[in-house]
Amino acid sequence: MFKNVIIYTLSGAPGLSAAVLETALQRARFIPCAPTQPSSHGWVPPRGVEHGALVESVGGQLLLKLAIEQKALPAEVVKRRTEELAKQVEQETGRKPGRRQTKELKEQAELELLPLAFTKRSAVRLWIDPHAQRLVIDSSSPARAEEAITALVKAVDGFAVGAQHTAMSPAAAMSHWLASGEPPAGFSVDRECELKSADEMRSIVRYGRHPLDIDEVREHIAAGKAPTKLALTWEGRVSFVLTDTLQLKKLSFLGVVFEKRGIEDEDAFDADMAILTGELRCLLPDLIEALGGIPQASSFREAA
Repeated sequence: MFKNVIIYTLSGAPGLSAAVLETALQRARFIPCAPTQPSSHGWVPPRGVEHGALVESVGGQLLLKLAIEQKALPAEVVKRRTEELAKQVEQETGRKPGRRQTKELKEQAELELLPLAFTKRSAVRLWIDPHAQRLVIDSSSPARAEEAITALVKAVDGFAVGAQHTAMSPAAAMSHWLASGEPPAGFSVDRECELKSADEMRSIVRYGRHPLDIDEVREHIAAGKAPTKLALTWEGRVSFVLTDTLQLKKLSFLGVVFEKRGIEDEDAFDADMAILTGELRCLLPDLIEALGGIPQASSFREAA
């Protein structure tokens, strides 16, 4: 289930089918790291079934999963082995290695140590809504989301991804909602907020489990502090924390949502994904509208 999402817009997705996408991703299926390979990434079955499909279509919504494997090689271990190699060179030649040779020795140390390093594997879930031309990535890290985007546009010909922009910045909108005490239609303000000043002090004020319709919050905003995080609930169905970079964190589907999911559901993946995509397909347009809608100009990332 998606917990932290970053929203992107697409170009080249309306005619995209699960079959076409499956063929494209098969060429980039995940392969674990080779002995001297520091990292590897590739596509794996989102359903979690070995040798299963790399693209799952649930109600016309496409679900993908990128696996990322990295070898943990502590800097201190590399440094120690580099120093050992440098001492060997000094004993053999009578002189200390220079900067260039030290760099080469470090690379040699890494190659020696990589086969012995532990591997750490993580995954990023992606959801493509072909009709809405939208990509949603489940990640709290923009860098990790960028990695997934790069892998996707590289794998799929004619596919391009752009950041989701809105006419009003999230920070400006959140400031207005807090100062006026009037959240947008369909949304309610919850009890969590972070405010940050724009001056050199970069002072931060955080509220947790605290009412926000108070003079103190309005005074902070009047003094120039802008919201960087604000907890919201949409239609009493989905709660989340909106950030000033248009991320939705701590995504939580409230009890009323999953009342639709019967205990007799044999396939939890299909049921959960149908509910998740169904709710977000309504929430995201409402949120974008609350932020002034979509500007006309957009830039896209295309495959090189």
